[in-house]
Amino acid sequence: MGEWKRHRILMVSDFFYPNFGGVENHIYYLSQCLLKLGHKVVVMTHAYNNRSGVRYMTGGLKVYYVPWKPFLMQNTFPTFYGTLPIVRTILIREKISLVHGHQAFSTLCHEALMHARTMGYKVVFTDHSLYGFADAGSIHMNKVLQFTLAEVSQAICVSHTSKENTVLRSGLPPEKVFVIPNAVDTAMFKPAPERLSSHEIVIVVISRLVYRKGADLLVEVIPEVCRLYPNVRFIVGGDGPKRVRLEEMREKHSLQDRVEMLGAVQHSQVRSVLITGHIFLNSSLTEAFCIAILEAASCGLLTVSTRVGGVPEVLPDDMIVLAKPDPSDMVQAIKKAISILPKIDPQEMHNRMKELYNWHDVAKRTEIVYDRALKCSNQNLLQRLSRYLSCGAWAGKLFCLVMIIDFLLWHLLQLWKPAEDIEEVPDFVLSHDQDEGMNQSLR
Repeated sequence: MGEWKRHRILMVSDFFYPNFGGVENHIYYLSQCLLKLGHKVVVMTHAYNNRSGVRYMTGGLKVYYVPWKPFLMQNTFPTFYGTLPIVRTILIREKISLVHGHQAFSTLCHEALMHARTMGYKVVFTDHSLYGFADAGSIHMNKVLQFTLAEVSQAICVSHTSKENTVLRSGLPPEKVFVIPNAVDTAMFKPAPERLSSHEIVIVVISRLVYRKGADLLVEVIPEVCRLYPNVRFIVGGDGPKRVRLEEMREKHSLQDRVEMLGAVQHSQVRSVLITGHIFLNSSLTEAFCIAILEAASCGLLTVSTRVGGVPEVLPDDMIVLAKPDPSDMVQAIKKAISILPKIDPQEMHNRMKELYNWHDVAKRTEIVYDRALKCSNQNLLQRLSRYLSCGAWAGKLFCLVMIIDFLLWHLLQLWKPAEDIEEVPDFVLSHDQDEGMNQSLR
C-alpha cells in the first residue's frame, strides 16, 4: 500500500452551501470524511448574499466565500484572469498540494483549475452531470471542458455512463478517469419508526420542477395513475418554472385533494417528506447518478425511475422499477411497483443501503485518486502548450494564447507580491470532543 501521505486539498466549485443540491452535498460530505482521514480540506466558492469572507463549518472545514457574485444559475461571470490573484493567495496561504474542481457548469472551477496548472499544482476534476453533443449550449460547454481537462492530472465521474460521456466530450484518455459513485448519509435518512398503512398509497416526488427533471412527464403520468387507483395520493416537493403546468393539471382534473404541492423543500426537511410515502418517483430525462434515489431508498421507499443515464447503476433490481421516459411506460412501472409493495421491508432496505453506499468509502477511494495525481510528472510550458494545440485547429491556438497570458500574469504577480510576503495560516486542529462529535454525526 505504501506510506500514508497527508494531502492538503482545495475544493473549488460555484455550487456549495447555503445552496442545496447534489454537488453541494457531495463536496460537503466528501470534505468531512477526508478531514476524518487526517487530510486538510479547504473549500472555495463564491459569495452568497451577505455570506462573504472566511467561514468555518462542522469538523473545522474552512470555506472561502470569495467576493464574486453569481450572474446566472449560481455561476460567477467568466473573467479568465480575474480570479488569479485570490486563487494564488489561497493556495499559498493554506499550503495546498492539490486542487479538486467540481462540476463542468462551474465557471469558478474552470478558472481555478487553469490557474492551479499554471502554478504547477496537480489538479483533479469531478464531473457530476451528463451533457449532449448536438445543441449549441452543449457544443460550447464541451469545448470548455476539453480546454480544462487537457492538463488535468486525474478525473472522477459518478457513474460508468458519466465516464463514457466525459471521455467522449473531452477527449480525455479513459485510463485517467475513475468511477466513484455518490453516497448517502444513512444516519440522516432513516425509515419511519412504524410501517405505513397500505390502505392509502402515497407516491412522493422531490425534484426541481424543470424540463430536464421530467416535470412534463409528471403532468401526464399523475392524472392517469389517479384514474387507475382511487387510493393513490401524490406529494410533490420542489419548485421551478414547470410548477405552473402541474398546478394547471391539478385544476383541470380536479385533483386538489389527491396531489399535494409543497413547493421548495429544505434539505433538512426532505426525510420528513419521504417517510410519509411508499413509492418515490423520479422522472428525470437525463441523470448522471441521482442522489435523491439513494435518499429515498435509505428511507425505505421503493423507487420508480426513468431508465436514463447512470440511474440503472444506482440500485439493485429489487429496489427499483425502471421505465422508458414515456408516460404510458411510466404508468406501467408504477402499476408494477404498487403490486410488489407488500414485499418491501423499509428497515431491511435501509440496512442494505448502509452497506452499499458510505461516504467514508467514497473518501478512501478519492484518496487513491489523489495519490495517483500527485505522482504525475511535472511539465514545462512548451510541453503543456502542445496539449492545448491538439484541441482543434482554431481552438487549440486560442487555448495556447489564454495559457501564455495566464503564465505571464502569474509571473507579474510573483514580482508584485512574492510568495514570501503572503502569510501562511496555521492549521485548524480538532479537539478530542469535537472529533468525537463529528464522528457521531457522520455515522
